Amino acid sequence: MIRAAVITVSDKGSRGEREDLSGPEAVRLLEAQGIEVACTLVVADEPDEIKTALVDCADRLNMDLIITTGGTGVTPRDVTPDATREVLEKEIPGMAEAMRRASMAKTPHAMISRALAGLRGKTLIINLPGSPKGVRENLAVVLPAIPHAVEKIQGSDTDCAS
Repeated sequence: MIRAAVITVSDKGSRGEREDLSGPEAVRLLEAQGIEVACTLVVADEPDEIKTALVDCADRLNMDLIITTGGTGVTPRDVTPDATREVLEKEIPGMAEAMRRASMAKTPHAMISRALAGLRGKTLIINLPGSPKGVRENLAVVLPAIPHAVEKIQGSDTDCAS
């Protein structure tokens, strides 16, 4: 079973000024696919808080998958991709490209998404937008590839085409 963490990045959410709707939506969708969500967090749009949460979930809790929601745009407080990039060991650009491509069919605003996907050790990290709709649409694109990606990240040597 894949073990996952969902980290919501939101200043207002971290202060209790706004109910987090995107994190629970990610949890619902992951669990519907049989993925165990073992950890959920809400952190402020602060690079150090985001990095600490990512590193803790990957290195200490040994999560197979970390999904972040929020902070992927271009406002001055949108720093999730920047913080994520600092902790990644390898980027997986195809996942982020696929999410942007699918989202572009729905809104031209998708082209300003800076979401990333990549690896830290044996943990797959994927940035998603901060709205429930954005989570649904983007997670739908990458969910089919997640089990295979996690299997390969964990060292499976089976052929990809089999």
